Amino acid sequence: MRTKNSIKGMTASNPGPRTQVRRPHCLTASLPHCLIASLRHCVTASLRLRLTASLPHCLTASLPHCVTASLRHCVSASLPHCLTAFVLLLATLFSSAPAHPDAIVITKAMTASTIAEVFIEESKILVELEIGGRDLEGFRNLMPDPVYARMGHEPRPWGDRLAEFFAQDLVIRANEGPPLPGRLVSIEPRERVPRDEITGDPLAVPEGEGEPVVFAVLEYPLSSRPRVLSLSPPTGEGGVSQASIGFMTYHHEIPVNDFRYLGTEEVLDLDWSDPWYTAFRNRNLRRQYDAPMNAFLYVEPYEVRTEIIARPLDLQRWIDLGLEGLETIPVEMQYELNQKVAAFLAEHQNLTVDGQPVQPELDRVNYLRRTLRTSTVIDPPEELDIYSATLGVIFVHPTEGLPQEASLTWDLFDDRIQRVPGAATDEAGPLRFFLVPDDNILWWKNFLKNPTVPTLVDITPPPSLGLRILGWSSWLMAILFVGTLIVIARSFVRQRTVPRNTVVVSIVLLLAAGAAFAATLPSRMTDEKAEEMVAGLLHNIYRAFDFRGEENIYDVLDRSVSGDLLTEIYLETRRGLELASQGGARAKVKDIEMLEVESRPLEGRQGIAAHTRWNVSGSVGHWGHVHTRTNQYEADLTIEPIDGAWKLTNLTILQEERL
Repeated sequence: MRTKNSIKGMTASNPGPRTQVRRPHCLTASLPHCLIASLRHCVTASLRLRLTASLPHCLTASLPHCVTASLRHCVSASLPHCLTAFVLLLATLFSSAPAHPDAIVITKAMTASTIAEVFIEESKILVELEIGGRDLEGFRNLMPDPVYARMGHEPRPWGDRLAEFFAQDLVIRANEGPPLPGRLVSIEPRERVPRDEITGDPLAVPEGEGEPVVFAVLEYPLSSRPRVLSLSPPTGEGGVSQASIGFMTYHHEIPVNDFRYLGTEEVLDLDWSDPWYTAFRNRNLRRQYDAPMNAFLYVEPYEVRTEIIARPLDLQRWIDLGLEGLETIPVEMQYELNQKVAAFLAEHQNLTVDGQPVQPELDRVNYLRRTLRTSTVIDPPEELDIYSATLGVIFVHPTEGLPQEASLTWDLFDDRIQRVPGAATDEAGPLRFFLVPDDNILWWKNFLKNPTVPTLVDITPPPSLGLRILGWSSWLMAILFVGTLIVIARSFVRQRTVPRNTVVVSIVLLLAAGAAFAATLPSRMTDEKAEEMVAGLLHNIYRAFDFRGEENIYDVLDRSVSGDLLTEIYLETRRGLELASQGGARAKVKDIEMLEVESRPLEGRQGIAAHTRWNVSGSVGHWGHVHTRTNQYEADLTIEPIDGAWKLTNLTILQEERL
């Protein structure tokens, strides 16, 4: 999407604030910095020339004459290096591609040699171009005269070449008519904007490290709203495109397509009443999220969830949301609008679970920002464009375990909406489906052979009082056994005889101490058992959040956490599992990895203190995406026996890190 800062620095069309421009030090500066600085110096001189010219002349002179005058002024103002720099920059573009040919031969359109962004507005069409070195020949008629000559062409007036460019090279037609006349708004060297290779969104790059390109802004005036537009790239003999162009088109800032290649003429049907429905006739150029409504059915242990994505502007055709005549949805009206939408969709929740109709509960309503990578909640709220505003509404129905069957019947169809993308999702993944009036049931059946139902880990209980007394008795008998040995030894030394009764007692004591020790051995705490107990308690704490409702979660937590710590553990664990970008949705824990457990017995009482480090990974499916999270924790734990079970009695989080 075009942004206000898409043309940086000072250009012939946007001088910006006056600044002192120093002459570049070409012998010491790197070539790209030197060339860009030289061109900016030249453009600054151009602006000064235009400011000193008569106002009528500036208003009536064509851009080609103005730029030509600026170049002549650069030369006459003892700045010959300016023009030379621009020519050298273009020569650099020509020679940069062969250095890494495999980096140019790519299939993703957002990384094409030339990027074109087309913005369709009420009275004009703007095209922003990033022209790479390999495509300069296809855009030769756009280049200033010195650059055109440096490319090996016979001199021709720039004005004539620009007219030819708009008529034969980058051609836009309205209503299948002749090519629209255009004008060059600005042209300058700059660094390429790197883009995400999935979404095409601009990425940050340190200044001076980007690939040099030629950036140009073109304008095609519109006298009226056309019904149809066609876009054609520069072509050579046989109609073969002379440039590798990755392009996106926007109608009133609504993306019409995801980044695709423009290799031939493409025709676009415009919908001025609702630009959401503007679309290319070539279905391969339609954006992924072109549907105004989506329906998702998620089936998990303990819950069935339905998620509806819809534009308020489309729902306005069924229910009055107060959007008539608005261009935006202000923040102050969003809450009331959300409640109306939720109530309306609740009436159309035709959901059955295991053959029984159910009425799911509203979980949350959020405005979404959708990209090819993910869908995120818009938070904090902001004023939204009426055409692009999209709501996500979630309904939840709690279940006992994993259902065997679930279905959602869709009944929101009209002339505009005849197909609704949907998906039924379980742990095996989504099964995608298109809902249409004659086939409008989104259906799920449990075909999982071994479904994963979260269960709690059994933790060996602490030793009973009897076992503890027996353990103490084993030590007492061991001491008495040692005493009898001493008596036997003394008797043997003094009398050279061994008392028979004492020997029998010692043997009995030895056998009794051994039996008592063997009986209490399984309950004795070792480092391995301490680690197993810590891991089991953490597992059960996280599994408690697989259940629905605070009361159920507290009941499960109470098995592993002492009462005084319950609320703190509940809030801390819930915060760690929540995804802020998803409006507070909680990830379901998939894996707990123990990294370190150092334990020691508590002084003066039963239990252990443990210094622990672990990773917890979770995921949650929303809006057709899977959102994952992995956190690492370091904490000090205290575990003690309470009511016949090991429970966490103290927790101090030392460090939390999002991985």
